[in-house]
Amino acid sequence: MDTFSNGIALGAMWFGTRLSEETSFALLDRFVSRGGRWLDTSDNYAFWASPSGRGGASETVLGEWLRRHPGVRDDVSISTKVGANPTQPCAGAASLEGLAPSAIAEAVEGSMERLGVETIDLLWAHVEDRTVPLEDQVEAFGALVADGRVRRLGASNHAMWRVERARAGARARGIEPFRFVQLRHSYLQPIPFAPLPDWGHVVASPEAIDYVTSEGLGMWAYTTLLGGAFARPERLQEAYRHPDTERRLAALDRVARRWDATRNQVVLSWLLDGSPAVTPIIGVSDLTQLDEAMDALQLHVDAEDRAELDGKQHE
Repeated sequence: MDTFSNGIALGAMWFGTRLSEETSFALLDRFVSRGGRWLDTSDNYAFWASPSGRGGASETVLGEWLRRHPGVRDDVSISTKVGANPTQPCAGAASLEGLAPSAIAEAVEGSMERLGVETIDLLWAHVEDRTVPLEDQVEAFGALVADGRVRRLGASNHAMWRVERARAGARARGIEPFRFVQLRHSYLQPIPFAPLPDWGHVVASPEAIDYVTSEGLGMWAYTTLLGGAFARPERLQEAYRHPDTERRLAALDRVARRWDATRNQVVLSWLLDGSPAVTPIIGVSDLTQLDEAMDALQLHVDAEDRAELDGKQHE
C-alpha cells in the first residue's frame, strides 16, 4: 500500500497472550471489514504476559492471520518495532536487544519471519539505546530501506532532540530518515514530571507536538484511551488526577452529548482531526469496543467544539 495518511491503527499488543488466536482473528477481520488498514505490533509484544518471557507472540498471530487470508496483505499495512525484546527469557528490561546494527538486523529478520512478509511498511526504533552511537543506528535503519526490507522509519519513545539529530545525520548521509514519531498521547494530560507506572512510556510534550507539526512528521499515539479510563474513571492513573482533568472531562461530556457520541469517540476524533493529525493506536479486546472506536471515524468535531475541549473558547 502507498498511503501513510493518518487513520486508526489496530494495536496487536495482546494478540497471542491475553487474547486468544480466535479472538485476535475476529478483531482483525472486523477491523479490515470496517476499512481499517494499519496493524501495529512489536517484536517484544507481549513478553511480560508470555510464559516464555520473550516477545514474538503478537507478530506470530498476525503472520498466521495473513497466511490464512491470501490477498489481504494488499489491504493492510504492517507497523512493527525493534529494540526492546528481551534477549534472555524472563529477564525483562534488564536484557533488551537494543539498537546496535547487528541487533537491528537480527530483530528485523525475526519479525519478517514471524509475520511472513517480505517488506515491513513502517519500522520503529522502539526505545532509545544511548549505548550505541546514533550514527550507527541511523545507518543500520537506512540500510533496511535501501535494500527494500522496510518502507518507512519511525522513532518511538525518543527525545525529540535525538530524533532531530538522527534525521540530520540521515540527511547528511543521503539515507532514509525517521519520518514518524510515536509517543504516549491523549486528551487528558498527566502532571508534568509525575511518574507513570508504565515502563518506557514517553508522554508527548508541547515541544514534541510543535516539532512534529513544524517538520511535517507523522505522529502516532498509544494509550490514547488511557486503559479504558474515559469509560471507567476509577482506572485513571494518579498522575492524571488534577483540576485540569476535571475541566477537560466536563468539556468532553458536553461535546459528547452534543454529538450523541461516547467519550472515547470524541477523544479519537480530537486526535484524528487535530494539528498535527494523529494516528491513534487502539487496543481493544472485543468487537463492541472495536466498533465504538471505528465509528469515531465518522465524527468530526468542529472548531467550536475543539476550542471548548481545549479551553480556548474565551480567548
